[in-house]
Amino acid sequence: MAEVIEGYVDKIVFRNDDNGYTVLSLIKDEDEITCVGSFTLISEGEFIQASGNYTEHPVYGEQFLMESYELKEPEDVYSIERYLSSGAIKGVGAALAARIVKKFGEGTFRIIVEDPGRLAEVKGISGRMAMEIYRQFEEKRDMRSAMMFLQKYNVSGNLAVKIFQEYGQRMYDIIKENPYRLAEDIVGVGFKTADEIAQKVGIGNDSDYRVKAGILYVLLQAGSDGHVYLPEQELIQKCKSLLLTDTENINRQITSLTIEKKIIIREGDNNKPVYSSVFYYMELNVARMLCDLNIRLDMDGEYIRNRLSFIEKQFLIELDDHQRTAVMEAAGNGLLIITGGPGTGKTTTINAIIKFFESEGMDILLAAPTGRAAKRMTETTGYEAKTIHRLLELSRLAQDQENKFSFERNENNPLETDVLIIDEMSMVDISLMNALLKAVSVGTRLILVGDVNQLPSVGPGNVLKDIINSHNFNVVKLTKIFRQAADSDIIVNAHKINAGEQISLDNKSKDFFFLKREDYNVITAVMINLIKNKLPSYVNATPYDIQVLTPMRKGELGVERLNQVLQQALNPPYQDKKEKEYHQTIYREGDKVMQVKNNYQLTWEIKSKYGITTQSGTGVFNGDAGIVKEINLFSEHLVVEFDDNRLVNYSFSQLDELELAYAVTIHKSQGSEYPAVILPILDGPRLLFNRNLLYTAVTRAKCCVTIVGSDSMIKFMIDNKSEQSRYSGLCERIRELR
Repeated sequence: MAEVIEGYVDKIVFRNDDNGYTVLSLIKDEDEITCVGSFTLISEGEFIQASGNYTEHPVYGEQFLMESYELKEPEDVYSIERYLSSGAIKGVGAALAARIVKKFGEGTFRIIVEDPGRLAEVKGISGRMAMEIYRQFEEKRDMRSAMMFLQKYNVSGNLAVKIFQEYGQRMYDIIKENPYRLAEDIVGVGFKTADEIAQKVGIGNDSDYRVKAGILYVLLQAGSDGHVYLPEQELIQKCKSLLLTDTENINRQITSLTIEKKIIIREGDNNKPVYSSVFYYMELNVARMLCDLNIRLDMDGEYIRNRLSFIEKQFLIELDDHQRTAVMEAAGNGLLIITGGPGTGKTTTINAIIKFFESEGMDILLAAPTGRAAKRMTETTGYEAKTIHRLLELSRLAQDQENKFSFERNENNPLETDVLIIDEMSMVDISLMNALLKAVSVGTRLILVGDVNQLPSVGPGNVLKDIINSHNFNVVKLTKIFRQAADSDIIVNAHKINAGEQISLDNKSKDFFFLKREDYNVITAVMINLIKNKLPSYVNATPYDIQVLTPMRKGELGVERLNQVLQQALNPPYQDKKEKEYHQTIYREGDKVMQVKNNYQLTWEIKSKYGITTQSGTGVFNGDAGIVKEINLFSEHLVVEFDDNRLVNYSFSQLDELELAYAVTIHKSQGSEYPAVILPILDGPRLLFNRNLLYTAVTRAKCCVTIVGSDSMIKFMIDNKSEQSRYSGLCERIRELR
């Protein structure tokens, strides 16, 4: 049974501003108690009543673990003076607090609220200062009242603060009349949260507010599945399932949202697509900007050929006809797309293009969607490549605007370069493409490089494929597999898979192996043996460099189970290793982890070997991988060092943004390259187990691929061309602008 204690806050020992987690010392009848828990907005000197239980911390001893609390106004003069002198009211220090309490005694708070002008009777307080004390005191009371009000609707402390800061006293009317506004106005409030509040308020299922919010939510969720829009009938069916209301009501609110310009319907198109207005104008802008960049530039063809021949001799580069065409097109056009599979010379082509423009004295910038892809681009070209986010100079709008961000580079402050080369374009979604193109001036040469047969971006859109399928721009397809690449069965088999040809599984290869196993536990044991004993010396890498890729999240060979098993084998518990359990996942110092959502708010830093910060910035992105370097159980945070040496602090409440990464889905591996890849393939959903997925997985390996499982399933995947279709209209928007 919970215990209840009362006292005043003597000292805030630690506070995490992100989640409100606080360690404080509470004075109760002259005894000092260490309290831990989520104390949002609490200040030194405040009087609280807390409910919870005493626990024994292995390092810090006895603590009171707070489950709930409420702020109470102090009743004795000592506690009142303590509160006023704590700094809770700016401008009131210890001496002034003592004079106020000496003058008004136990009636001090009543005077502040009911007759604040009388505070000017105290030496050192002017009339203006008296009103300022009243204003601050009332503001804190308003905030407390708001938090108590929102607690009835199970709103967390952090969210309550955001709601109050957004609306102030209007909050009460908004909650009672249309709580669905929260989902539109405040980051962190989704439809389901707003819907729970609405149900408690008593708003009916057929409320106009609810149906509108539900429609926007369904379109938002479609974006999470990679769609830029939904066909109208599909949207209606999803809304009916979510909202449990009739078609007529949904149609009425779709019309209303169209009038409000919150959604756009393309009436003339076959499937009558319905867009959220943000995505529609994003798609339209991308199409327009691509067409604007697609200009013919004044360079003599003979001059380009002669210059290119000189470069080939000087740098001992041997280009085939398609690669030479690519350099010629890059020199003479504002926009060029280069696509090709592994081993077809994309890197050699990029290097030749760089050498050409460098010889012309032009400025060149290189970028890729992820840190790993940018790092690999740097290694293969010898020139610094940045992530697209860093290239565009990501910045947060304000400290209190979680995940609201902007790019410093945009149409008003474009990138200062003559040539921009973007690699791994298959990973770029419609939102990032829109931001990138805004920062590219007409006249800049933009070269987009990628493998169109890879899986599409995690975010909405099918950008690279749509650009190519529009047939409106210069596209060079590299098809020749070069001699050195042809010696690799990884590359040869990748091309066979892409062409729908069956591959040899006879293990006569030096870099492509198949181990037939039909039992889940045997497959897991084989993978552990490969990672710990067989592959590290074979590919000259550490066990942590070897990556398990799997098609699924769930199931015996899904990410969730495999990570638990592999963690136990590769990073077991040890007395010197701290660990933290969060939502049934144990995070341990030394674990491989991956960021699973874009967070534009997280700060990072890179330190020298002496511990001095040499670089810092904001933004950690979906797919970034690293190692847990430190777990601090007292301050409730852990530190991850990502592949590019960035150090990021995570509060324990942010651990839902991380996953163990001993095994990752093939989708999450996009843009990465590993010395060795292990693919457990036995059974699973037929739609998911397709050619495109297997091709992407195989092409992630640099030195060695090992498939463990069923040969019949591998054959099925190669034969299975079906892919989950994405609703994207970029191709059509480009064609409309011809």
